[in-house]
Amino acid sequence: MTELGIEKLHEMLKKGEVTSADLIKEALEKSHKVQDKCNAFVTIMDDAKELPVTDEMLSGIPYGIKDNYSTKDILSTGSSNTLKDYVPFFDATAVANLKRRGAVAVNKTALDEFGMGGTGTTAHTGVIRNPWNTKRMCAGSSSGSAAAVAAGVYPYALGSDTGDSIRKPAAFCGIVGYKPTYGMISRYGLFPFASSLDTCGVLTRSVKDAAIVVDAMKGIDKYDQTSWDSSDIHLYDSIDGNVKGKKLFYIKEITDISNYPDASNELKRHLEIFYETLDKLRNIGCEVTEVSIDKTLLRAIPSVYVCLSCAEATSNMSNLTGIIFGPRGKGDNVLDMMKDHRTKGFSPLIKRRFVIGSYILQKENQERYFVNAQRVRRLIVDKMKELFKTYDALILPVSTGVAPYIDGSKDELSSDDTAILEEHLQIGNFGGFPSITIPNGFIDNLPVGINITGDCKTDANVLNIAYALESEMNYKDMIAGCPNE
Repeated sequence: MTELGIEKLHEMLKKGEVTSADLIKEALEKSHKVQDKCNAFVTIMDDAKELPVTDEMLSGIPYGIKDNYSTKDILSTGSSNTLKDYVPFFDATAVANLKRRGAVAVNKTALDEFGMGGTGTTAHTGVIRNPWNTKRMCAGSSSGSAAAVAAGVYPYALGSDTGDSIRKPAAFCGIVGYKPTYGMISRYGLFPFASSLDTCGVLTRSVKDAAIVVDAMKGIDKYDQTSWDSSDIHLYDSIDGNVKGKKLFYIKEITDISNYPDASNELKRHLEIFYETLDKLRNIGCEVTEVSIDKTLLRAIPSVYVCLSCAEATSNMSNLTGIIFGPRGKGDNVLDMMKDHRTKGFSPLIKRRFVIGSYILQKENQERYFVNAQRVRRLIVDKMKELFKTYDALILPVSTGVAPYIDGSKDELSSDDTAILEEHLQIGNFGGFPSITIPNGFIDNLPVGINITGDCKTDANVLNIAYALESEMNYKDMIAGCPNE
């Protein structure tokens, strides 16, 4: 039953056709099976208790929480050895909001360490595997959440998105990944990676489910000064599928196959599927236009992201010393203890990012790297804002194709023009734009995704476009291994 959507489960619960205890038991049983197959969890809460079923859509329904959300009295590691025994004394605001609505957490999902990877291979509990094919990755960092939702453990799981960490795993796992406008959901209690980019969000198997969950998570919060009042935005109620006259654009430099002279057959097919989907949008009354953007600006996206995210991460995580919390390092003095803790506790990827961030933040380097990256970020955001004056949304394929194999994978930037296609989702984080990925077909029996991004606070419009497109395809509510084709 947990492979059903939120609307159906709520209806069944209200009618007494199933109980919350039944759903929790099934979700826990599936959790253990998926753990054996995919290594998707840090903690499985076998003692999870049912909550009363009310008129709240999420009441009594199980879900998963990415392990970089603080959960009171429940292990919260960020998938890092530096916090492998950390049990918080408070809930993240997003988690508390769901709890008040009767949602039942049944596990904490694994992620790339502190959300700083894109492969799902750097969790302290080991590699996270894709339920469609366990030899392939889920992408990152919300890998465990994506794997669990795709495998039908429950209808939704929480994620966080700093560069594409909800939306790319969603694409590789054949599900929906929604990153709302920056500040719509409070970040209080989310372990910080890059504070100007971090966004709380959700992974589901349908657009409407994503709307339901974010409606419950969002809201202004006195503990997060970047949060804003969205009480007049009702995502679920705004979805009607009427998109006639909506104007969308895509970027030629990213989608034109002639820009990839060495394109693989997989990439060629992925772009063919993308253009076929654009025709579906036109058939339901949308206008879809190709625009051109300076390739120099587009090529700068990955580098800007690395500069800003690494610098912010270095600053944010300076408190991970082993002195305040975490396993105490060895040494004759405080500095040696900190060095031992950080050397033994962090993965090579995290160490590399901290070294880059520290270099960027050195006084003599700030103007050249950090400040210039901020300037280019502004140029990118201004260009998007200009386009959003004419168009309702941007639509693009997600990545160069299907989920890559785990063996031989590296968490590094591509050196060719495919880097733009792989990293363009970072635009959504640069501008704080609402952005959603939905399934868009299959290549060799593995899912690929398509992404829709709009201007800030136009979440309802973005979700409605995604819903209308989802309704024209047959990929809603898929379970890994069972394509709806």
